[in-house]
Amino acid sequence: MKIIHCADLHLDSRMNANLEKDKAKERKGEILHTFERMITYAAENGVSAILIAGDLFDTKNISATARNAVLHQIMAHPAIRFYYLKGNHDRDNFLSGLEDLPENLKLFGSEWTSYEETEGRITVWGMELTAENAESAWVSLVLDSRKYNIVMLHGQEARSASKDRAEIINLKALRNKGIDYLALGHIHAYRKEQLDARGIYCYPGCLEGRGFDECGEHGFVLLEIEEETGNCRQEFIPFAQRRLYTVSVDVTDCQTTAELISRVEPALGDAGCGPESMVKIVLTGMLDVACEKDLTYLLSAFRERFYYVKVYDETALKIDVEDYMLDQSLKGEFVRQVMADEALAEEDKKIMIRCGLQAIAGEEVQ
Repeated sequence: MKIIHCADLHLDSRMNANLEKDKAKERKGEILHTFERMITYAAENGVSAILIAGDLFDTKNISATARNAVLHQIMAHPAIRFYYLKGNHDRDNFLSGLEDLPENLKLFGSEWTSYEETEGRITVWGMELTAENAESAWVSLVLDSRKYNIVMLHGQEARSASKDRAEIINLKALRNKGIDYLALGHIHAYRKEQLDARGIYCYPGCLEGRGFDECGEHGFVLLEIEEETGNCRQEFIPFAQRRLYTVSVDVTDCQTTAELISRVEPALGDAGCGPESMVKIVLTGMLDVACEKDLTYLLSAFRERFYYVKVYDETALKIDVEDYMLDQSLKGEFVRQVMADEALAEEDKKIMIRCGLQAIAGEEVQ
């Protein structure tokens, strides 16, 4: 039997943290389309069930487009069972107004609920954690060790009990309960670890990266379970339409924007950034206070090469004040006045000196 485990799709995210209006709308549609592509993959590859371990949607205000698209996919694939466990971003309004739920949509609540697969040889369990049930959840889970037991939960892993029990998964309490595969959601990066001698726990990560805190490969986990033996093979399937990269580039001692660009260029190639990528370039290192640095021009050098690119300047200023202390020019006098101001922090002095020297030189102050 083949099963897909996915989580944290966050459909209908506004995507405006980085992107301008048109691209945000386009990217929002891409994420919904990736969900649809995953279901097409399932249908074409003999997948019998899809586990959605929370945060199918991003907010309680779901657009009609997203709601209808998800319902259409579920109803258009009756041979696939959809096990949907709500996460902390999900609300009940996804299914509001429906007279009857699709028969292939399986839901969970605040108590343990189980469903049988393959004539009872595989069982899918799930519970939506709340502040009220989290303390008793681990004790009340009783499994049949003769079956292949999948348990779905959404929350932050913890290896021991936590004071804030809502959305905290106590891994220690789940050991030696007969769990074969603990299907988790909430963490947006793929992670698979041993739970105990029998079972494993897994976060598939989000299906698509949305921000630069979600760089790297994203997709879902494909399980292939042998019903007779209980053996299971798990494989992470990269599936995102776009990949996000944060590329840090040390530009120490560069003197011009052209030199900065020449330092950034190979770093992007080494990172594997391609035309469909979303890229954040982070400039690091020490730059001379008189360095000619035009970030707008630097950005324009790469804007057309990627779907989206942004530049963060985290360089520090390097200034040898002694070079200016005996300088009788306007620059020297300006530097001495700033350095004599005891109310300014050292880094603020450097920034002020840089801006002042740019202004004196007739350059655009950045």
